[in-house]
Amino acid sequence: MPAHVTVLFPFADTSVIDEAALADLFSRFRAFDFVADRIESFENGTRWLRPNPPTPFIDLTAAVQQRWPEYPPYEGAFDEVVPHLTITADSVPVPLACRADEVLLLAEHADGSWSTVRSFALQGVA
Repeated sequence: MPAHVTVLFPFADTSVIDEAALADLFSRFRAFDFVADRIESFENGTRWLRPNPPTPFIDLTAAVQQRWPEYPPYEGAFDEVVPHLTITADSVPVPLACRADEVLLLAEHADGSWSTVRSFALQGVA
């Protein structure tokens, strides 16, 4: 799985996803820059980088959740969705300048691997 900030998980099975509706929804958002500015950890020990500003990621999640309310983020397990870039390395140089210019639709396979089903470019991306 590539480095990423999750927009919505879990989501519908890829065989029933309306890709045209996703394309229309994501076409309303502009590409944006952010900085992964510090390393944090969730209570379970998972380490992650905080994207700053977090608002564009929160807005993407809210838009998908509003359009498909039957798929709440993390199955509704958390009161607040925290945008995060999960890391596995012991040491990551921060801050990292980043650009979000696409949203990937990923599929999880029975063996635990992931593959990209489709990429949705955000506005301002050629």
